Order: sequence, then structure tokens, then C-alpha cells
Amino acid sequence: MKKNQNNELSYYGLSLLSYLKESHPQLVSDTDFVRLRADAAAEAYSNAIKEGETHLVAEELANHVLFKDLLFSKYDTLVNVLWNEFSDIIPQNKAKEFAERILPESDSVFSKYILSDEFESSKEYDKLYTELTGFISLWLEENEL
Repeated sequence: MKKNQNNELSYYGLSLLSYLKESHPQLVSDTDFVRLRADAAAEAYSNAIKEGETHLVAEELANHVLFKDLLFSKYDTLVNVLWNEFSDIIPQNKAKEFAERILPESDSVFSKYILSDEFESSKEYDKLYTELTGFISLWLEENEL
């Protein structure tokens, strides 16, 4: 990650890392990914300012680069399914931990879909949600939880 002279993360590096911790915990340790995205966002901001854009527009462009293909989160989707469908089995305060645990195994369900930043608002999202509900139900049964 791009660091300043005090060995602190850049603004964009911190923003991305914070988001990843909440929505993509499997990517938090990928320092190369975070560094490259943060650098690309900073460059997008700088280029926009050089081209005469306002700071607001430059920030929007930088955020687009920073969060591209990260707005839809498999992890967040699993947490939502757990909260909505399995709160009687998995307490809400344990749902995030459980989602992280089953995330690798749930890839077989997610791989059936073309995921994008707009996927949550697509017609296919409801189908995915239903399949994940079934997947989790089977997983719980097979693992006797």
C-alpha cells in the first residue's frame, strides 16, 4: 500500500481497507491489491484535477476506480441471508463469523452467476438468495448445527 513519510496508509488505502474489512474480509490481507487500487484511485483523482474537474468530481472518479467490482459482496449477501432466514439458528452477532467460515464453500453457488456491482438490483439476485438459503440449510444439516 502506498505509504506516506510517516509509514501510514494513504487516504485511499485506508478507505479501501476499511471497506474490505466490512464487506470483503477475504481480501484484507491482499496488500498488493489494496496498494494497486489505492494508487490507481489517487492517480484518477490527480488526473481529474489536472483536467480541470472539481474536487467533488475528482473524488467520485477516484472512488469509482477504488471500489470497482467490489460493490456487490458475496460475504454481505451471506450475512443478509443468515440474518433474514437463520437468525433462530445463527444469532445475528455470530452471522459475520459464520459467513466468513462458509464463504469458500458457497463459491459453488455464486459461480453460477455473473456478479457485478449492480447484481443486487438484478432479477437474478432473488434466485441467488434462494439458492444460498438452500445451501446454508443443507450445510447446517450436514454439519449438525
